[in-house]
Amino acid sequence: MHNAAYEALGLTDWRYGKLPVQPELFAETVRALPASGYRGANVTIPHKLAALAVADSATAAARGAGAANTLTFGDDGGIAADNTDAGGFLDSLPADVDGARALVLGAGGAARAVAWALREAGAIGVAIWNRTPEKAVVLASELGVDAVERILPQAYDIVVNATAIGLDPADTIADLPVRGDPPGTVVDMVYRGNDVTPMMLWAQEGRANAIDGLEVLVRQGARSFAIWTGMDPPLDVMRAAVRT
Repeated sequence: MHNAAYEALGLTDWRYGKLPVQPELFAETVRALPASGYRGANVTIPHKLAALAVADSATAAARGAGAANTLTFGDDGGIAADNTDAGGFLDSLPADVDGARALVLGAGGAARAVAWALREAGAIGVAIWNRTPEKAVVLASELGVDAVERILPQAYDIVVNATAIGLDPADTIADLPVRGDPPGTVVDMVYRGNDVTPMMLWAQEGRANAIDGLEVLVRQGARSFAIWTGMDPPLDVMRAAVRT
């Protein structure tokens, strides 16, 4: 996705590649990257908490989400942390969320970023559900939103799946915690190639606006691209690269 964007904009001296890092070597490795020619890095599981901890500065999104997925290295060697998962999620939505009611399924890192983003963007009645209710209560308390034990999707404008349901190809609609008709917009943070996840199938069958995890991936990647390059990301190019 990033390499396709670099090529499209003529950034011939930019490269994006995978760098596997063991948790115990994470901080040491990150601090060495600027001297090796790195401008920044995306960070994924299990390093997002460590990425925030190693940074010298952090945006409100990274602090609010309690994790970082984007690191940027300054000319002075300083490390800045951001969380583009939150903004990328909002960018993927078809409309402004100000005044909307939203339900987030899950209580992990993705759920935290989404719930924080919705709250900051003006959504009202943001609620968190989790199979382990205690985890939903803890996260909701930390973010100043609600925790619910019963799921009534029709009571919301937006439902977001931030659980792992759909990662396993064997998962079906029957594995979802939601029942009945979907609300106007359904977002699935899960993506599995171009396969239709159970959450997306539920949304499509109910004629909801269905936003899949690949679109969220593109949008958060586009924000990282803009941070590092200072250029407008070529969304169509990035989207095509992901989906093909």
